[in-house]
Amino acid sequence: MRLKQPSLKPQDLVVALKIAANRERQFTFNQLASELNMSISEIHAAFLRAEKSRLVSRSSGKMEFIGSALREFIEHGMKYAFPAVIGTIERGVPTSVSAAPLNQHFAKTNEAPLVWPTPDGSVRGQSLLPLHHSVTEAVKVDSRLYEFLVLVDAIRCGAAREREMAISEIGKRL
Repeated sequence: MRLKQPSLKPQDLVVALKIAANRERQFTFNQLASELNMSISEIHAAFLRAEKSRLVSRSSGKMEFIGSALREFIEHGMKYAFPAVIGTIERGVPTSVSAAPLNQHFAKTNEAPLVWPTPDGSVRGQSLLPLHHSVTEAVKVDSRLYEFLVLVDAIRCGAAREREMAISEIGKRL
C-alpha cells in the first residue's frame, strides 16, 4: 500500500480561520458547512487536513484552533502555499489593504482597490482570487472572519509594510 503525502487546501485554512474568529462558539460540521457555504463532506475533509497539519484540534469533542501554529503558517507559509492570483478589474468585495482593518493605516492611492470578484460586490477594483469561492458569501454574516481573510490577503499579496501590519493584526486576534 502506498501512502499519500497529505497537503493543505485553501478551504482548510478558511475552516481554521472560521473557528479562530469565533472561538467562543462550539461548531458542528453542519453549522460550519452552512455558514461557510460548503458541503458537510468538504468541511469534514478540510477539518481533518487542518487537524493533521496541527492548525486545529478536537478536545472533548470541541473544535479548536491552535493559535501558535496557525499564526506561524499564516506568517511564514501562506504566500507560498496559496499565492495571490490577481485578475482584471471587476465588481467585488474589498480585501487586503482596501478593507478594514488595514485601510485606515494606509493612504488612498490612485490604484484600483483589491476585491474578491462577485456580481453583487459593492466596489469595482482589481480582482484577487479568494482562498475559496465561498468566502464572498460567508463574510456577509461574519465580520470577524472577514477581517481574518482581509489580513491573510495582505500577507499573500502585500508589500513588506502591509505584510508586517497584517501579521501584527493577526497576532492580536490569535
